[in-house]
Amino acid sequence: MTRLKSESIYLQMEIEEIFQDKSIKLKGKVAILGAGLLDNALSLQLLLEYADRQNAVDKATCIEAIEYATKRVPTIANGILWSYVTVALKDNEPRVKWESAKTIGNIVKLFPDQLVQTVANLLKNTRDSGTVVRWATAYALAEIIKLKTNQNDFLIPEVELLCELEEDNGVKKKYQDALKKIKK
Repeated sequence: MTRLKSESIYLQMEIEEIFQDKSIKLKGKVAILGAGLLDNALSLQLLLEYADRQNAVDKATCIEAIEYATKRVPTIANGILWSYVTVALKDNEPRVKWESAKTIGNIVKLFPDQLVQTVANLLKNTRDSGTVVRWATAYALAEIIKLKTNQNDFLIPEVELLCELEEDNGVKKKYQDALKKIKK
């Protein structure tokens, strides 16, 4: 037990050092942390615990590192991460919202039976003033639609309406592409 606790403290200090090092740019921090997750040098649980204690910018960077890793290997995700990013969709910080939505889009195939709250939180972000938040939300909703779960009974008409109302072509295209794929 003591060994595990000391390893955890060491890794937390290592994460802190990455964030404190001003010579490492944001994308570098994301890549280092993401690579740590992918090669099992960094625990997903530890990074989430660290993120929870940070300011909005550093929290978003932690989630972006998770998005980076789950884009490459979605199966590193677990139920704790799913719950975390579902709740993070309600954060005030736009970058936390969009990195959480992108992570959801990456891992949704692993959680097809846990969509109700996630979809509800995503739908709230479809009317966000930030284009990037709406784009990432559209990405996540499109991935959910492609799963063809019972959520589609409600979600498809909602997305069709969003498609009509959306003014940004990039966001609209995400919705249109998903609708085309399910109608094939």
